[in-house]
Amino acid sequence: MSVTKITVDVEAPYDVIVGQGLLSGLDRYVPEDSKRLMILFDPSVAAPIPALVDELRKNGFEVHLLAVPSGEDAKEIDVAVAAWRRLGEAAFTRTDTIIGIGGGSTTDLAGFVAGTWLRGVPVVHVPTTLLGMVDAAIGGKAGLDTDEGKNLVGVFHQPAAVLCDQAMLETLPPEEIISGMAEIIKAGLVADAGILDVVWSGPQETLNPDSPLLGELIRRAVKVKAGIVAEDPNERGRRALLNYGHTFGHAIEQAEHFEWRHGDAVAVGLVFSAEVAVRAGLMDPSLLGLHRELLAAVGLPTSYKPGRWDRLWPAIRRDKKNKGKTRRMVLLEDVAKPLVVRDIPEDLLEEAYQAVSAVPGATPYPVKTADAYSLENPYGTPSYVPPIDDDLDG
Repeated sequence: MSVTKITVDVEAPYDVIVGQGLLSGLDRYVPEDSKRLMILFDPSVAAPIPALVDELRKNGFEVHLLAVPSGEDAKEIDVAVAAWRRLGEAAFTRTDTIIGIGGGSTTDLAGFVAGTWLRGVPVVHVPTTLLGMVDAAIGGKAGLDTDEGKNLVGVFHQPAAVLCDQAMLETLPPEEIISGMAEIIKAGLVADAGILDVVWSGPQETLNPDSPLLGELIRRAVKVKAGIVAEDPNERGRRALLNYGHTFGHAIEQAEHFEWRHGDAVAVGLVFSAEVAVRAGLMDPSLLGLHRELLAAVGLPTSYKPGRWDRLWPAIRRDKKNKGKTRRMVLLEDVAKPLVVRDIPEDLLEEAYQAVSAVPGATPYPVKTADAYSLENPYGTPSYVPPIDDDLDG
């Protein structure tokens, strides 16, 4: 069995393990001095939990279980409070470990609870969705939602390890695999054109949970995320580039009361960002076409409902990339050439929205000079390749 280890080289380095059948042997990734484990899990992926608990208890661990709501409902403050209470009842100390098993919302919750209990206890993530494997579980960002927006309350708390077990994807409905492809394609657009080549080589094959193509995409997307996180663990510079497509994507999620899948919203956000870049004179329209065609090829949406700008604009103004009254947005000049643009006029953003909402007459591109906007690109040429050991036996 082939296993790939990708190191996230932060202050306390940790490994992202990509392979199959990784759940058995999870205790190898728990810090040595941990005696108690609290497993926060999504009940929809509970099938392997009993065997895991038996194995951990046989290996001498005291194991506690807490089922949490599925999806974004896990990221409510009341759920975190319930987890804190259970940790207190179990007398959890700073050397004990939380394990998050589930999609991105579950690992977000586990990371937030671990980062806030006793000001930080170890956490191991076992993402069970494609989106969780390539994005949410890696990098130490953990947040809860509020009525005012997504992930507005959170912490930076790096995990002790992340186990990306491709076998976990076999039980997912197809639409969840499709949703996760949005973050993979984003990684390709921002940093690794080879990802786009792999997707083009077999768009439908990449949606097969057992596909070697999907395995390659997971590894490449993880390498992109790991490399950027290593350079900027607390999102003070380059890491903001990973939010490409998320300004508008998060606004859609809020407007839809989090009933849209994250990847679907991000996919539309990617097209919106490309529309903005074309109108700002930064991107060739052919790259906008690539966005639309590639996303559509794997079944992702590329448009949103008309008549919703009044709902979307307040969320865009509250985006966490903004600084004070300065609005900031990630755009592309070309594949793997991202930059941050500030203070794009609202009327240009609304034009881009009209284009992604399929309003007639919105497709022409009134190209303006890039000098009309203030650009921030202090990051230099990216280097995305962290230390990697391939074909480890595990």
